[in-house]
Amino acid sequence: MPERPYTYYDFTVSICPECLRRVDAKIVFEEGKVYMMKHCPHHCSFKVLIASDIAYYKNIRNYNKPSETPLRFNTPTVYGCPYDCGLCHDHEQHSCLTVVEITDRCNLTCPTCYAMSSPHYGRHRTIAEVEEMLDIIVANEGRPDVVQISGGEPTLHPDFFAILDIARKKPIRHLMVNTNGIRIAKDKAFAQQLAAYMPDFEIYLQFDSFKPEALQQLRGKDLTDIRLKALEHLNELNLSTTLVVTLQQGVNDDEIGKIIEFGLQQRCVRGVTLQPTQAAGRMENFDPAKDRITMTDVRTKILEQTSLFQPNDLIPVPCNPDALVMGYALKLAGQAFPLTRYIDPAHLLDNSRNTIVYEQDTELHKHLINIFSTGISVDRVEDNMKQLLCCLPFVEAPGLGYDNLFRIIIMRFIDAWDFDVRAIKKSCVHIVHKDGRIIPFETMNMFYRDEKEEYLKQLQRERKNAMV
Repeated sequence: MPERPYTYYDFTVSICPECLRRVDAKIVFEEGKVYMMKHCPHHCSFKVLIASDIAYYKNIRNYNKPSETPLRFNTPTVYGCPYDCGLCHDHEQHSCLTVVEITDRCNLTCPTCYAMSSPHYGRHRTIAEVEEMLDIIVANEGRPDVVQISGGEPTLHPDFFAILDIARKKPIRHLMVNTNGIRIAKDKAFAQQLAAYMPDFEIYLQFDSFKPEALQQLRGKDLTDIRLKALEHLNELNLSTTLVVTLQQGVNDDEIGKIIEFGLQQRCVRGVTLQPTQAAGRMENFDPAKDRITMTDVRTKILEQTSLFQPNDLIPVPCNPDALVMGYALKLAGQAFPLTRYIDPAHLLDNSRNTIVYEQDTELHKHLINIFSTGISVDRVEDNMKQLLCCLPFVEAPGLGYDNLFRIIIMRFIDAWDFDVRAIKKSCVHIVHKDGRIIPFETMNMFYRDEKEEYLKQLQRERKNAMV
C-alpha cells in the first residue's frame, strides 16, 4: 500500500488564517520538520511550518505541569476558544506578564506593528482608566509577577510619570516600560527620572537590528543612532534593560548572535528577548506564508551564531512551553558562563511556580544564595544548580546581583497561521482590554482590537448557531 509522505503525530483545533473560523488540524512530521495541516471549507487547505526541530518539539511535552489559575475569571465560557477571552474559565494559565496599553499613539508608524499605532491613531488613556486596569490585574493576580506599561509608545503619554507612580503603589513585583527608546535617547533627564523607579523596574527596549535597511523595513526609519544613544544613557544609570528583537526571516535573523554578544557587553542589559513576528496588525513588509520564523529556528540560530550556548542551555518554560524558551548566563570578569544547563528538569517541574519571572520564588532564592556563597565558577556550582530554575534580578549576596545575570528568552506569539488551541489555552502573556477583560496577547491582536471586534461578533453568532 502507498504511504503518506509524513508521520501523523497529533490532532488539535486551529483557525483558518483567512476567515478566522475554527477548523480541525493535525500535526505531522515531514522531512525533519513539524507542520500543521488544516482545511477550511471556505478557503481550502493550509500547510504551515511550526517547528524545524522535531526532537525539541516533542521534548516540549515533557515540560508540562499543572497550571496556576488566576484568583478570578472575568468572562464565561460560551463559544469555545478563542472566542471567549476575558479570561474565561477554560483558560489554563494565569497572567505571568500583563500588558497595560496606556496610549494608542506612537512617534513612529512602524511597517510591523501588532497594535496599528501611529502619531494619529487612537488616544491616550486617562489616569482613571489606567488605574482601573491596574486594579483589575491586582484583583486577578493578587501580587502580579510583571506588569508592562506599553502602548503605542507609552513615554508620549502626558501623565506618564503619574501613571508609574500609581503603578508603584500597587502590589506589583516587577514593573516594565516597553519603549522604542526615542525619548530616552533625546532626553537624559527623562532617563534619570526613570532610574528613580529602581529596583524591580526595567526598560523593555526595542532593538531589532544594526542594519539601516532592516530597521527601515521593520520600523520605517533608521534608528541606529537613537538606539545607541538610549543605551548610552541607560548604561550610565545602570538602569535594568532588556533588548527586544522583532525577528523576520531574511531581514534580521542573521544578527541574533551579534545582538546577544552586544548585549553581554552592555552594563545595563540584563538580557535579550527574541520575538518572531506575529502575523497580526500592520504587516506592510511581511508575507506570513514565506517570511515567518519559528521558535525552534530562533533557538537553532542562537546555537549557530554564538559560542556561549549549548542545546541544553535553552529550555522550555513550563508555564507555556509551546511559546517560551529561556536560558541564563552569569556575567563575571568580562566573561559569561551559561547556567541553565545545570537545571534538573524534575525540580523545574515539581518545585517551582508557573511564571516567566521566577525571581520571587523563595525556594529558588535559597538555592541561589547557596550557590553564590559556596563558589562562582561553573564547575563548583553544579550541585546547587540542579536545584535552581533560574536567577534573581536582585540578589542579597556579597558582590553579586542582577548586574551579573543575563537572560535569553524566545517568545513566540501564535497567530492565525499556526494557531493551536492546546497551546493558546496556556498563554501567560496577557493584555488588559479597555473594557476590563484580560485577554491573551495572541488572541487580542487577532480578534479583540477595535477594528476586529465586530467581525468577532459575527464568528460568535455563527458558532452559537452551529452549537444549537
